[in-house]
Amino acid sequence: MKRYAEVVVEVPFHDVDMAGMSWHGHYAKYFELARCTLLQGFDYNYDRMRDSGYAWPVIDLHVRYVKPARFGQRIRVRATLVEWEHRLRIEYLVSDEQTGQRMTKGQTVQVAVHIASREMCLVSPDVLFERLGVPRP
Repeated sequence: MKRYAEVVVEVPFHDVDMAGMSWHGHYAKYFELARCTLLQGFDYNYDRMRDSGYAWPVIDLHVRYVKPARFGQRIRVRATLVEWEHRLRIEYLVSDEQTGQRMTKGQTVQVAVHIASREMCLVSPDVLFERLGVPRP
């Protein structure tokens, strides 16, 4: 099973500042677009998470900006699932679609929270391992 996904985003005018560069806060949105595609790839999107009894809030977000995205530029955002035993850790790479030049990288961490009890889980629930098609360690 593929544990990464990519989306292409054309930077819209409403995402840029006066210099025509994408405002730094919009990268969280670009990451989210790729993350949703990744989760859908193993049939565990946010609706499925909720239906399985868990919420998966983002508890940590890191972004390293190297080169800004500009209005109208097409960027490729790759999300790669790198950890799932105790949390979801997803790494992101933003690159120029045309040249492949790296522009931004980052990561998010999400943890399972049992919806009924509102308790954070110290290990990922069985349903995640089932969706990933991997045995519990």
